[in-house]
Amino acid sequence: MDELTSVITAGDADPEDGLQAVVVLRRLADRLERTHVLGARARGWTWQQIGDALGVSRQAVHKRYGR
Repeated sequence: MDELTSVITAGDADPEDGLQAVVVLRRLADRLERTHVLGARARGWTWQQIGDALGVSRQAVHKRYGR
């Protein structure tokens, strides 16, 4: 079973499979966020703009990606 199928069928799955799907989704979301935050910064976006787009404070985004 591929990762996407695991995610889609998580409700029908054994709890272990469902929890593994959660881990996969979190990793994907983290990679997606990082890619787009770094892309936004490369295009001149401020930490405030990025924070607003993500629904978090500018400080939270800067703390996570500012280094």
